[in-house]
Amino acid sequence: MSFDPQPTLKGELVELRPLRPEDFQDLYAVASDPLIWEQHPSNDRYQEDVFKKFFHEALESSGALIALDSKNGQVIGSSRFHAYDKEESEIEIGWTFLARSHWGGIYNREMKQLMLRHAFKFVNRVIFLIGPRNVRSQRAVEKIGGVHAGSRRDASGRESCIYQITAPSFRASFEPLLAARSTAQPDSSSGH
Repeated sequence: MSFDPQPTLKGELVELRPLRPEDFQDLYAVASDPLIWEQHPSNDRYQEDVFKKFFHEALESSGALIALDSKNGQVIGSSRFHAYDKEESEIEIGWTFLARSHWGGIYNREMKQLMLRHAFKFVNRVIFLIGPRNVRSQRAVEKIGGVHAGSRRDASGRESCIYQITAPSFRASFEPLLAARSTAQPDSSSGH
């Protein structure tokens, strides 16, 4: 079975589906907030012409996913699978951003859990390349179990911090939480 870089993934809070050309306006409405990009190496991505280039690269990547709020279908951001390496059993997750209305961890956590669960059907290691000054994203990846594993240049040639999550560490940290959550669901017949 080969890796599917654009699955449709559904959670309680977030739904991810393949990015499509007609998503530009809705996604740019989220991305036009300068505070989203404030710590990012490309901190001008809120500008339409800069974002347009990012959007077209995302489409061409064949790994970009748009994030929707599961409650109302509103576009809240995007993320991407990149650089699948079957021999190294590794893939990168990156280019993630969320509307500030969905900051605070729970939406990012579920989005990454969905993506990680999908990735670990195919690989043993997921990496995240994050700009050295992007402390907000570093902390967000640490909250979902990412461990700093050195540095290297990203696809643009910029020095980046490498964070990783391995399949065993993901299963040890998240699968018990998921199992507990599913057993804690109230019985709908009880009226509670």
